[in-house]
Amino acid sequence: MNRPYTGLVPQLLLLSAALLAAGGARADALDVVQVLREGGCGGLLPASTPLRPNALLDRSAELWAGGRSLSVAVARSGYAAQREGGLHVTGTEVAMNKAIRRSRCRAIASPALRDVGVYRVGRDSWVVVASAYVSPAPPDAGLIKPEAGLLAPEAGFAEQALALVNDARARGARCGQRSYGPAPPLRLSSLLSDVASGHAVDMAEHDYFDHIDLTGASPADRIHAVGYRERLVGENIAYGVDSIEEAVQGWLASPGHCENIMDPRFTEMGIADAAGTTGRYGLYWVQVLTEPRD
Repeated sequence: MNRPYTGLVPQLLLLSAALLAAGGARADALDVVQVLREGGCGGLLPASTPLRPNALLDRSAELWAGGRSLSVAVARSGYAAQREGGLHVTGTEVAMNKAIRRSRCRAIASPALRDVGVYRVGRDSWVVVASAYVSPAPPDAGLIKPEAGLLAPEAGFAEQALALVNDARARGARCGQRSYGPAPPLRLSSLLSDVASGHAVDMAEHDYFDHIDLTGASPADRIHAVGYRERLVGENIAYGVDSIEEAVQGWLASPGHCENIMDPRFTEMGIADAAGTTGRYGLYWVQVLTEPRD
């Protein structure tokens, strides 16, 4: 596909920018990641425990640097990942700290991540962060059940959003002058939801509303930074509505956003919201849709 971003929402400008930084002496990307986790990205997030170096993820980082997709690299290393992400950074420790803290810190600071691997070539470092799959405990094994009618804050919200979107895709829709027939259901991606969350929180904290963040990164740049490889990416954002139902209804009523939701090429979705803290105090909503590479 020569123009993979053609046909996305009109206001969505997609760029292709690498996460690079000028520098001098060789840096240690692992130290930078550990410091940012322990410091909560400079006090913006709760502190997270240090990641554990893992030889299988070192191999994953090497395979990723060699041209494999991140997911394939992790699988081929033998690491049974429940979730994974990655960063490719260049430069001194100061430069890398600044670059990651500005736009990628939330991707590596998640407390759900446990392990890390690094591969270095000269001034370049490939960092893979992940958590291993753990067999679920038997039903009712000491778990506290939520009250009836309540959903878990993270999974419940995302699953509710996914159900609304897939219901629209199953029915088909008219997006402005263009009609769409039924489309296959989307899968929920926790990695894409992490990316969506990072952008939603960034807009909320810095009081802006745009697909391009304050560092100049596009939706494609943000998913590339966590090691996700795609053929096509779209992003819907919203502000000023109080529920996921209103957000999805608003997107379906807007031709460009509706086309993103109904595009049959998209197969995965992430979604998040964040409350404004300065200037505007409403909720910011971000939906990321992708067609991943094989």
